Amino acid sequence: MQIIEMIKAMGSGTGIAHFTPAHIIMLCFGVLFLWFGIKKGFEPFLLIPLGIGCILANIPGTGLLDFGGLLHFNYQGITHVIYPPLIFLGVGAMTDFRPLLANPTTILLGAAAHLGIFIALVGAKIIGFNIAQSCAIGIIGGADGPMAIYVATKLAPQLLGPIAVAAYSYMALLPLIQPPLMRLIVPEEERKIAMEKLKPVSKRAVIIFPVVMIFVVLILLPPIAPLISCLMLGNLIRESGVMSRVSTTLGGTFLDIITTFIAVAIGSTMSAENFANLQTVKIVALGLLAFMTGSASGLLWARLMCKVTHGKINPLIGSAGIAAVPMAARVSHNEGIKWNKRNYLIMHAMGPNLAGVLGTAVAGGIMLTVLGVQL
Repeated sequence: MQIIEMIKAMGSGTGIAHFTPAHIIMLCFGVLFLWFGIKKGFEPFLLIPLGIGCILANIPGTGLLDFGGLLHFNYQGITHVIYPPLIFLGVGAMTDFRPLLANPTTILLGAAAHLGIFIALVGAKIIGFNIAQSCAIGIIGGADGPMAIYVATKLAPQLLGPIAVAAYSYMALLPLIQPPLMRLIVPEEERKIAMEKLKPVSKRAVIIFPVVMIFVVLILLPPIAPLISCLMLGNLIRESGVMSRVSTTLGGTFLDIITTFIAVAIGSTMSAENFANLQTVKIVALGLLAFMTGSASGLLWARLMCKVTHGKINPLIGSAGIAAVPMAARVSHNEGIKWNKRNYLIMHAMGPNLAGVLGTAVAGGIMLTVLGVQL
């Protein structure tokens, strides 16, 4: 009898005794993320740590999510808004704003591709979320993970987990989401358009740009100063030419490490207890709607610009107007080269892609300012 009791005690102390169907479902999502990242190669830097975080959060009894647990402390980097500015610092150090400065008209594509933000915002309000929650959900459509986290922590901290998961998951799955829309909206003859080489931009211009942006952001949109200031600081370090070692580290190893931490933290919010509910389903659905409508509106506006410029703009770069840097630009380039082997769109697509980063920041800053959030 004592042996039987010991076996029962051992069994109750393992995770097996506490598994529920919801845990199994969420573990399957974690494995699916790993499959997309490893087998399909869809942004593995995001999907692999997301998947691992999801798996760790749904194995009962580990204590990883409990106060004092490893995942608990890692998640504080999100709730205390530490990781998002650091991500922007690294992104700034690897970002070349020359494509945007060489062709400022691509700002229009960045603006057009943000229709999804407002579609999701209105949709969220219609189905019962309050205005602050609706704004936080809407910003998913900007395809800027750090900005989505930042706005959610200020406007709807109770929805931070689902919003962050939706933003980062759809960013990673852009190679799956956008190409069908490109083929549906853009005719084959327009997909084959080869764009002219961008005009050169002076070194003085690329150094002045981040300094001017810091002044503009701090004066006009102070709520988003932590993010955009870090973005521009990283970019100034890169473009100054006197801190090459720091620039290489920030845009490489440093960014990779912070991305891993933040992705694991986001994946750890996908516990069955927090994630398997109708509210999460609504947020994830609205996020997908935002990504699709934003990509579609960018493509449609790019088609209009193609007509106006008499075929000088390949409409495929329009979907890069959302802020997923450089994933969206890469998707535009990869799709374009399928139809014309000499069609190198990556630098042209980076213009609207970078405009999308600034556009999402402006949208988020306006939301925070209008709602009176004091940082």
